[in-house]
This record gives sequence, C-alpha cells and structure tokens, in this order.
Amino acid sequence: MGQGGPVTDLPARALDTSAEHPWPVRLLSSKIAAYVDRMSPVWVEGQVVQLNRRPGSGYCFLTLRDTEADASLPVSMLARVLDVPGDAVHEGAHVVVQAKPTFWTKRGTLQLQASAIRAVGVGELLARIEHLKRILAAEGLFDADRKVALPFLPAVVGLVCGRESKAEHDVVVNARARWPQVRFEIREVAVQGQGAVPQVTAAIAELDARPDVEVIVVARGGGAVEDLLPFSNETLVRAVAACRTPLVSAIGHETDAPLLDLVADYRASTPTDAAKRIVPDVREERQRLQQARLRLRGAVRARLGHEDERLAAIRSRPVLARPETMVEVRAVEVERLRASGRRALDAALVRGAGEVGRLTAQVRALSPAATLERGYAVVQGPSGGVVRAPDDVAPGDALRVRVAGGELAAEVSAATASGPAPTPRTNRRKKPDRVEGSLA
Repeated sequence: MGQGGPVTDLPARALDTSAEHPWPVRLLSSKIAAYVDRMSPVWVEGQVVQLNRRPGSGYCFLTLRDTEADASLPVSMLARVLDVPGDAVHEGAHVVVQAKPTFWTKRGTLQLQASAIRAVGVGELLARIEHLKRILAAEGLFDADRKVALPFLPAVVGLVCGRESKAEHDVVVNARARWPQVRFEIREVAVQGQGAVPQVTAAIAELDARPDVEVIVVARGGGAVEDLLPFSNETLVRAVAACRTPLVSAIGHETDAPLLDLVADYRASTPTDAAKRIVPDVREERQRLQQARLRLRGAVRARLGHEDERLAAIRSRPVLARPETMVEVRAVEVERLRASGRRALDAALVRGAGEVGRLTAQVRALSPAATLERGYAVVQGPSGGVVRAPDDVAPGDALRVRVAGGELAAEVSAATASGPAPTPRTNRRKKPDRVEGSLA
C-alpha cells in the first residue's frame, strides 16, 4: 500500500488493528473527527485568556481556562459573536460559552467553535456563592461549636500568602513588632486565578501536618469579587473545615466576606488585624503584669493591715492582758467542785454506813444463832435431821443438841407427847415437843 493510495483491506475497528495491519494517520484523524462531530453543542464555563482578534478575517480566537485546575481549550468564533452588545468580554473575564467541539484532521487538534458567549456578572457570581453558603451552612461547617480557640502565644505561625505580597509584609512585620520572638513558616502560593485553589489547599494541608505550627493564617489583600473567588471555592472551604490546627482568615478588606471567613476559626478584617490577633503585644503584657503586681502588693498589704488590727484587738482583751485571770477563775471553780464532791462523798458514806448497820441488825435478828442465844436449842436425830416431834426418835437414840455455846451429845431415855399440837399461827415459830432424855 503506497503513501497516499487508496485505503483497502484495513481493519474496520481500532480493536482489530495490529503492527501488520495498522491504520494510517488520515484514517484515524477522520474517525476522531467523525466521532467528535457527533457531539452536541455544550455550554462551557471558564476564564478568558489570550484573546486574539484578527482584523479582516472576521474571526476571533481565545483560550478558555478552568479557574480551579490546569486545563484549557482553544475557542474560535465569529467577531460578531464576541461583539454582542451588552456583554463586554476581555482577558481575565469569567464567561460561559456555547460551543460545538470540532477536530482539525490536518493538525490533529481539538477546538471549540463558539456560537454564543456571555460574561458572568458579579451578581451571578454572588448568587452562586450564596447558594453554596446555604448548602455548607446546612451541613454545619459554619457552626460556632466547631471553631477552635486560638493559642495565647504560638511559637510558630504558619502563613499562606501570595508571592512577595503586601499581605505577607503586614502580617510578619506587625506580628514581630508585637512579639519579636514569634517564628513564621511561610508558604507563598497563587492567591487568585488558575492554581489558587489547589495551591492554597496544599499549603494548608502541609502546615496542618506539622506539629510545631500552632496556628495558620491565610492572608490576601483586597481585590474584585472575581479575584477573591478562590476563597469561596467549595474544595478550599471543606479543606479548611477539616484542618485540625486553628486557622485565621485574613482575606481582603473589612467589607470582603468570602466563605473562608465563615469556616475559619477566627475572621480577621485585614492582614494587619490578623497579626494583632495571633500574638499578644509584649508592651501591653508587661504593663498588665506590672498592674497585676501592684494590685497583688496592695492586696497583701491590706490583708496584713487588717490582720494586724485584729491581732491588736485580741491582745487588748482582759483575758490576754492578764492571762492568769483565766487560770485563777478555773482554780476557784475546781476547788469549789472538790469541796462539793467531798461533801457529797461524806454524806454518801454516812448514809451507806447507817444502811449497813440497819441491815446487819436485821440479819442478826433473823439469824438462828440469835435464837440459840435466847436459850433455844436445835436437836438432831441419829440421821442428822432436826427432831420436831417425839415420834421422830425412839428411846436409846443418840441425839445431837446444838446450843449457843456449842454442841451436846444426848441419848433418848423416853419420849412423851406434851399434848395436842398447837394451832399454827402466821409468823409464829413452832416450838418442838418436849423430849426427855439424858445428856451424855
């Protein structure tokens, strides 16, 4: 098959090609062109760069670049499409383009053929930001309880800013003027346009991973709404929400309010304000320390004076002016109690002695020995039992007679009843019958 000859006996599908049966470039280009030509027109959003008008040809050429990624496409259109009244399109403008993809087989390039172009106004951009704001707020990314308190005196501060920007100067100079010992880890990145979102996000992640960085500041000077769009980007906002290190947003001026301000732990109105917030003023702290010392010294002196007055008042009391008075009063009281106790003990002893005498007399009166002393005797028979009647013994029995002075041995010679037994009376002692016998 010669160069430029007719295409015969070629594989019908790309899958069927091989080293022995390849497709020529013209066939592949024509197939790509046919495939791309089947695509429908599409609306594409991006930023205009490299705008080129070619007078006389009636055509304009530009490059449409993605604002969040390193991707771009060439666009061609008629000059009358670009010059539609009311839509001023210039380099750097944010636009939406209606275009149909076309493939140029001679150069092997893909290009968009635009039929309409419209600049995205500030109002529409703000509306998009407001819509995203509502979505993120519903997810709780802006809630106050998610925010982390900033450290009082960070040793190392992470700073994300533009290259050789005034924002970097404002943060570093003002922070070191307040606290000269503060150290910075600075990451200079693109803060607008292409690459801003991925570069800022990567810098925040890098600083967040460092254990010595205690707070991160994202700073940028003021600018148009389009310039601050990266700081309202959803990817960047979610990256800041996931950051564990406290983060300060210092974007633009007081009136600028990108979504980064809402998700950050602290929103500074300007980079200078951020510098004042992340570190204390050494002069103010020394002044506060001096004031605290003066207040403490005054409080100690007042307390000592008060305690000295209380001590003087206590020492002036009679009990401390003449301490022995308290002892003397207690001594008199002790002596009085001793005398009272002694009298009470003597009275108790006297009462006890009288009671003992009375009980002794009662015991003695009731004792059998007292009865024996009045002349009575106790007669016991041979078995040891007390003889109460003549019938209890028989003539010849040995008796044992107990009297007050001792015992006598006797023998029964005869037993005679003295008469009928007397009628028992209450509390009257029964007298024994008469027993005749002889004492041994």
